[in-house]
Amino acid sequence: MVVTGRSGVGLAAAGLSLIAVCYGLARFAYGLFVPVLREEFALDGALAGVIASCSYAGYCVAIVLATLATQRWGARSVAVAAGVTAAAGTALIAAAGSAGVLAVGVVVAGSSTGLASPPLAAAVARWVANDRADRVQTVINAGTGLGVAVSGPIALLTSDNWRLAWWGFALAAVAVTVWTALAVPGGAGERSAEESGRAAWPPGAVRLLVAAAALGMASAAVWTFGRDVVVTVGGASEFASTLMWIGLGAAGLLGAFAGALIGRIGLAAAWVVGMLLLAAATAGLALGSAVAPVMFVTAGVFGAVYIALTGVLLVWGTRVFPDRPAFGVGAAFLLIAIGQVVGAPLVGLLIDVAGAPTAFVAAAAVAALGATARPR
Repeated sequence: MVVTGRSGVGLAAAGLSLIAVCYGLARFAYGLFVPVLREEFALDGALAGVIASCSYAGYCVAIVLATLATQRWGARSVAVAAGVTAAAGTALIAAAGSAGVLAVGVVVAGSSTGLASPPLAAAVARWVANDRADRVQTVINAGTGLGVAVSGPIALLTSDNWRLAWWGFALAAVAVTVWTALAVPGGAGERSAEESGRAAWPPGAVRLLVAAAALGMASAAVWTFGRDVVVTVGGASEFASTLMWIGLGAAGLLGAFAGALIGRIGLAAAWVVGMLLLAAATAGLALGSAVAPVMFVTAGVFGAVYIALTGVLLVWGTRVFPDRPAFGVGAAFLLIAIGQVVGAPLVGLLIDVAGAPTAFVAAAAVAALGATARPR
């Protein structure tokens, strides 16, 4: 069975909304609320960072579980579990009365992102016609940009009543979870490598994972230190840096066109062009952060290209593992996270030793090198 017409559109819309809730609200919104959360719970910088790191660890564990669970129980159950996890985590944050409860909420909320991507990729691969699958995959993946763009203005408007914002996030997660349960088709899980008659690690799998790790390491500079650099190096105000972050997320919506780009120039060319643009945006943000137009443009380019590149990896993973798309996407996204976990402290060390511009240029060099690990 193939989902066509309105059903296909419904799957794409529900999937985009689930990604927006899990990534943009449940996971990335924590960074926007760190200043008020530090004041509310008397957190020092180190503890706030540890909480964020635990969220990354939760993501890594969850994406492995989601990959295995999708293969066994199918896409709908795991996608609904992602929404329930996002709702539970954001509600815990909203109700937190102590730093310990806050930390648990942040980890649970962040884990929802690991649960979301593999089942949605598997659903599209199984139920959407081949000639539209790449576009639907990348449209869903662009939900990250939508979520980040929505959470930014909410953070600005509710800084004095942050709990209201997180209760709103929880309600949004509940609504999207119900929508997901209705829109994602049920059905059996994926076949194992043995059942499909294919190799467990087919040709191109190692190249896919190397490319994903390179993207993770290269992008860690902006995701971890981007706002800090434009404030400390470029002299931007907190308000301007928040607007930059909103613009970065909004530009990520352009990543929805990655599927069309792949169809026009091919998977390999889209990867190379995207990584080189990521390199230019990463270096440009640090070197030109003192000039407001440069700051906003480079941040926007980074947001659009990063989401597009994750879309390319998503499509790449489903092509390398056509009978196990959840596994292919899960493995690629896990390596992105591992690359970010490794890259963030290295960039921080370089900032301390050689300064932010040098550290960001080094991250840009990793992106340029990662462009060579293109799909054949």
